[in-house]
Amino acid sequence: MARPGPRAGPDPDGRARPDEADDGRGMDPEEQARQLCLRLLTGRPRTRAQLAEAMHRHGVPDDAAATVLARFTEVGLIDDAAFARAWVESRHHGRGLARRALSAELKQRGVDGEEIIAAVSALDPADEIETARRLVAKGLAASRGKPLPTRVRRLVGLLARKGYPAPVAYRVVREALDQEGADPVAAGIDLDDMALTTADADTDPA
Repeated sequence: MARPGPRAGPDPDGRARPDEADDGRGMDPEEQARQLCLRLLTGRPRTRAQLAEAMHRHGVPDDAAATVLARFTEVGLIDDAAFARAWVESRHHGRGLARRALSAELKQRGVDGEEIIAAVSALDPADEIETARRLVAKGLAASRGKPLPTRVRRLVGLLARKGYPAPVAYRVVREALDQEGADPVAAGIDLDDMALTTADADTDPA
């Protein structure tokens, strides 16, 4: 008879593998919930919502899940505010994400709105602009030789995907092109006008 393979662990978003679904059969619900949470937290921090979702998928009764979540929060094993701060620090410096993208990722992971606002507000606006400039500098170097409208479109799109507001994206791209000696206006592209046009319509919600 073939030996069973090793049990798979949780995936990067805190979802447990299918073969974990059998864990805890016949176990006290609170103990099942406790062991599941501890296993998921061993890999990396999780939000309260991520743990609650995992317990729901494993059939943990709501009252047992609530008890364990409350206890883990009380002792500091669950700390959504700390999770949000660490997420902002890691994803901004590691991936260059701006406040908008960071807010969306934290919301997707079930972090409370006030905790999201507090975490992204700690990001220095000057650091955010410098990160945008570094992203554009890399993209600018990679796009040399392409038509200017194509370069502008790609660079603005790069910053938009990272969560930077359109006015910031246009301004940073214009600055980078100016330093390179390119003339967007001569190519019929007024980046200053685009920045002003999008400023009123573009907001940066948490």
